[in-house]
Amino acid sequence: MARQYGGMSAIVVMMTKHKIKTQTSDEYIRRINKAQEFIAQHLDQNIRLEEVARSSYFSPYHFHRIFHALVGETVNDYVARKRMEKAAKRLVYKPGLSVTQVAEMGGFSSSANFARAFKLYFGVSASDLRAGRSPNIDDTNSKIGKLFRKHGKAFNPLDLYSQFVTATVVFDNDKLEEMLMNVKVEEMQEKSVAYLTAPNGYALEAIYSTWDKLIHWANSQGIADDRQARFAICHDNPLITPEDKCRYDAAIVIDPEMAVLQPYTKTIIPAGKYAIAYYKDTADKINDFMTELCSQWLCHSGYEPDNYPPLFNYQNDSRKDGYVEMNVYIKVKGLQAA
Repeated sequence: MARQYGGMSAIVVMMTKHKIKTQTSDEYIRRINKAQEFIAQHLDQNIRLEEVARSSYFSPYHFHRIFHALVGETVNDYVARKRMEKAAKRLVYKPGLSVTQVAEMGGFSSSANFARAFKLYFGVSASDLRAGRSPNIDDTNSKIGKLFRKHGKAFNPLDLYSQFVTATVVFDNDKLEEMLMNVKVEEMQEKSVAYLTAPNGYALEAIYSTWDKLIHWANSQGIADDRQARFAICHDNPLITPEDKCRYDAAIVIDPEMAVLQPYTKTIIPAGKYAIAYYKDTADKINDFMTELCSQWLCHSGYEPDNYPPLFNYQNDSRKDGYVEMNVYIKVKGLQAA
């Protein structure tokens, strides 16, 4: 028989402690998510630790250790990595910007300092990335960069370029041209969503497990499967970001008045113009499709991406069907001269 403590069994005490610990962990994760969102919104500005801590409601005295424990990087390392990744995207998808302009937009004191930092991180130069020159992956540069040494990810500039440029064949050319021709731009009203962050980046099993939990929760709230509008909020490009550092939020649209408790978080998908592209193919080609969408359609559309991550609006269950059917949403704004 379990020992008694003031009328409560030791087993119940242990279960209660475990529940409190789980709730505490969930709340910490929710708050660190807010810190990451704050950093994303202010990446081109001077970010002060106190401001990031304030955005997540943590004391500045303890925030640094909490962030490091949950994210696996210091705040400074995280900000530096995100700035490098954003610079890489600008070099490829904004060809009208010079390397010097990309450096200035990223807050670097000079183009020389930017070039040095970029080469140290990616193992290839900014000019090589801009030109689409690929290093010899077997024996050098991409493997001397911090991205490979710290995260084990070899970086190949050609991964970010269209198959029309690299002369590889992922999609049938006619099919690809048809998909890109059918991209449309529409106004979307804001949507309230409940979301849950996958615990291991873009690892497939973790994503499936996260969706299973969220779908079960939605069912318990009276949102039947056939009424669930499901969006994945994909914060990172796995061609640049190490897979385990990518952030994937599984989200379901809810009534704006619905209360959402941890471990789930309530947020808003903002209103605005979105480019919408239809995709129906195997999951392993999604990264290639996103590359084509950004390098072929977006660069010639008269629009540029707004400050919000891509959305995948799923139309089927890929585990049952063996393929992914979805609409890809990219928030856009009118192209502005640099």
